[in-house]
Amino acid sequence: MTAPVEHPRYDRAALRVGIVHFGVGGFHRAHQAAILDDLMNAGLAHDWAVCGVGVLPGDVAMRDALRSRDCRYTLVLKHPDGTQEAREIGSIIDYRYAPDDPDGVIEQLADPAVRIVSLTVTEGGYCLNPTSGEFDASDPAVAHDLAPGAVPRSAFGLIVAGLVRRRERGIAPFTVMSCDNIPGNGEVARRMMAAFAARLSPELGAWLAASVAFPNSMVDRITPAITAEDRAHVESTFGVTDAWPVVAEPFLQWVIEDEFPSGRPPYERAGVQLVADVRPYELMKLRLLNSSHQGLCYFGHLLGYRYAHEAAQDPLIVDLLTRYMHEEAMPTLSPVVGIDLVEYQKTLIERFANPHVRDTIARLCADSSDRIPTWLLPVVRAQLERGGPVRRSAAIVASWARYAEGVDERGAPIEVVDRRRDGVMAVAARQRESPLAFLRQRELFGDLADSQRFVADYRWALDSLIRDGARATLSALAAS
Repeated sequence: MTAPVEHPRYDRAALRVGIVHFGVGGFHRAHQAAILDDLMNAGLAHDWAVCGVGVLPGDVAMRDALRSRDCRYTLVLKHPDGTQEAREIGSIIDYRYAPDDPDGVIEQLADPAVRIVSLTVTEGGYCLNPTSGEFDASDPAVAHDLAPGAVPRSAFGLIVAGLVRRRERGIAPFTVMSCDNIPGNGEVARRMMAAFAARLSPELGAWLAASVAFPNSMVDRITPAITAEDRAHVESTFGVTDAWPVVAEPFLQWVIEDEFPSGRPPYERAGVQLVADVRPYELMKLRLLNSSHQGLCYFGHLLGYRYAHEAAQDPLIVDLLTRYMHEEAMPTLSPVVGIDLVEYQKTLIERFANPHVRDTIARLCADSSDRIPTWLLPVVRAQLERGGPVRRSAAIVASWARYAEGVDERGAPIEVVDRRRDGVMAVAARQRESPLAFLRQRELFGDLADSQRFVADYRWALDSLIRDGARATLSALAAS
């Protein structure tokens, strides 16, 4: 006998697209789309259904998976006690793979019914130079879209084209809502998209920056990459054949600045926090949760763990994360209304240790050259400025440097997944002869190699990792 699955209690045929979302993956479907489904089940937001858009070659698989089930999919929440809840989400009603029909995507964006365009395109999708903070046009799709007369390929190119078409038709611009893990994600999206538009026309860039709303947001739900085992589990346990289901933890948080000139779903009716300033919540998550994931993943992989919950049950890793959060990250945070930061840190360790979510170490290690500069290095710089400790932050950076050598402590290869993979690995290969080679990547670390205090802690950790290994390094940190 299969376990029950909750199905939508609304008529999907009566839904109307009000949101176009770029970057439909597990996280969007576990988070924003699930919240919309909650609202729709309550008889609300029926004119806020989602049309997903993919722009990358890998998005073909998502197109095919969603279209095979009329854009419905299965979301399974896995509780720490082993309890599982499965529901079919129906809030996505269309999916467009942009290379199939770019103009069709632009026309969808120009539809007056579309009032929000949301994004989960990863930290690397914003054309942001992490050191200078300026627009970086080196992405091939972005460079293509900036050529005269180009048919847009990138998310930025398509969104700007949609805004241009709306302006030509006298239609108010939609709100652009970033849901990626970037400090000030809405403001970053505004600056980078305006810079992109300014390359096409200075007047267009100025108009976009002044006329389009970009609310900041903080989103949180641990959502591991789906596996063949997950697909088989959904079929055997719930009787559903789903090419791309979603598995997630039960915890969910979404905090958004309430800046939606053209309207929004009644998010607050589904537990979303609408605030005037999201920054305290955002920094709390980035510096405690996201940076701790980086502390867990490289050390965890070097110790032989392959799942986050395994590493989060190792007392030495727990000590590293606990002391990093309490001694280094928390002093850089302002008070967060409604949040006990000490209790929040405890719940993070419990969430990481959930054995049923089975979040992979590999997922957490991916795209480090986007994540470390965005999440962890602001903690380092704030602590250096205030004279606070950086020993554990330096150890996390060193563990990334050791991981980036591409070989673990047993001599087995490590598959490094990073858009800067070749350059990062090439530099890591030189660090045994030149210990600061990795840290001297100024495009990632800025002038951090010039800080004697950080360099001392970093060199100690890297030397220990190379000479004595990850466990001995963690033991020494725990004793210090």
